[in-house]
Amino acid sequence: VRRGIPILLVYLERLRRWADARDTWTSRQIRSLLDPAQKETKILAALALLLVTAAWTFFGILEDVVSGDPLVRTDAAVYQILQDLRTPLGDSLMVSFTELGDTAVVIAIAVLVFLWLAWKRAWRTAAYWVAAIGGASAINTGIKVALHRARPTENLYSGWSDFSFPSGHSTENAVLYGFLAFLIARRVRPAWGLPVALAAAVLVALIAFSRLYLGAHWFSDVAGGLAFATAWLALLCIAYLHHQPTEKGAGGLLIVACAGLVVAGGANVYRRHAADMERYAVQYEAPSILAAAWWARDWQQSPVQRIDLAGEAEEPLTFQWAGGLERLEADLAQKGWRSPAPWTLAGALVWFTPHPGPIDLPTSPYIERGRLPSLTLVHPRAESDGTSSRFVLRMWATDIDLRNGHLTELWIGSVVDERLGNRFPLFTLAQAQPDANGPRDLLAASLGAGRLVTRADHRSTPVWDGQVLLAREGSIPANPGMGALPEGSASR
Repeated sequence: VRRGIPILLVYLERLRRWADARDTWTSRQIRSLLDPAQKETKILAALALLLVTAAWTFFGILEDVVSGDPLVRTDAAVYQILQDLRTPLGDSLMVSFTELGDTAVVIAIAVLVFLWLAWKRAWRTAAYWVAAIGGASAINTGIKVALHRARPTENLYSGWSDFSFPSGHSTENAVLYGFLAFLIARRVRPAWGLPVALAAAVLVALIAFSRLYLGAHWFSDVAGGLAFATAWLALLCIAYLHHQPTEKGAGGLLIVACAGLVVAGGANVYRRHAADMERYAVQYEAPSILAAAWWARDWQQSPVQRIDLAGEAEEPLTFQWAGGLERLEADLAQKGWRSPAPWTLAGALVWFTPHPGPIDLPTSPYIERGRLPSLTLVHPRAESDGTSSRFVLRMWATDIDLRNGHLTELWIGSVVDERLGNRFPLFTLAQAQPDANGPRDLLAASLGAGRLVTRADHRSTPVWDGQVLLAREGSIPANPGMGALPEGSASR
């Protein structure tokens, strides 16, 4: 700050002198941007940059949604994270926020603001207001109908509203309160401009987040809706500033808008809250399959690879377990598998030691489709070159129950080989190796029982041969091809 700002000011002064010495279109635009008296020019330049950035973001999200890029897999991860975090109090709050953004409330506030502008004879501003709300709603509906994207939760809405991308709540409320904040900020003292903008942004953010929390939209729906609304707002604000409306009759807009939000929003929450709590309730129904069917063929319904929070496919999921994790942990403990060090302050500081033990080093919390592992175990080993490494087993819930006289939980997992090294002084790195066969075979030998099966949808590679280890509590059937694995081997 001390050195950079003076240097920046020097170069800005040089740029201003260069522009003053010439009479071209470029030099005139530079003089306008650098002239302290030309505030509107700076605002127009900022809005133009915002328009380009928001439009690029929206079309990028749209391309990902249409082509099924990793962003779509991120949608599933974000959805799962938020559904796992839901609570009754959080549901009640988020339902209230989503009701404040319902179409009925948006229409009520839009009509009140329009009537106020008409009463003040601010006709040009009123025309922009109608174009802002009506145009955003029409374009949003057109994109929804064109894409026909399904919502995360079915049967929430009907008709055109049943489609998901982009989020109507996010788009309409961002345009409504964004353009309203723009109009108010131009008609109040400069000190009030920032609080008005922040209040509008917070309200829009809460409404948009409520759509994610309640499972009414995917993450890309909300992000796309906000990006489109920002681009649409920037375009309207540029046109509004270009025409320089002379009407001033909008001094009471803040009072009118707040009154509309309190009255219309409060009435909508009071009238619909009970029904909406039931509509947006968490769906706890978990699919179930026959245990015999899973053992024979339905194990292939489970995902092939772990998907991280960024939507990228990571290591293969080479283990499936039917039963309680306590039993699995107890069985593996007899073969040298241990729980890793917890993520405490003392545990985190172990990363800054040159040669920590494999058990003393905390493991990275890998995310599988939005879920943290329910069980993590570590099996240490020493390499011939003196370096240390460890096998790390992580297990995630599947929300699938197996029926076999009683319900049994089904878990999926991955086993990775992590090499511990010191690329930097006093800092240890745990680098996962690409090989998936060796760690899986070690796990099979530790269990001493199970079944190795080959996925039909995966081509064998040196990194992974496509085989998955199935295991379950109790005895393993002695049918051909389904026998127990002797300890220390992994028969294929």
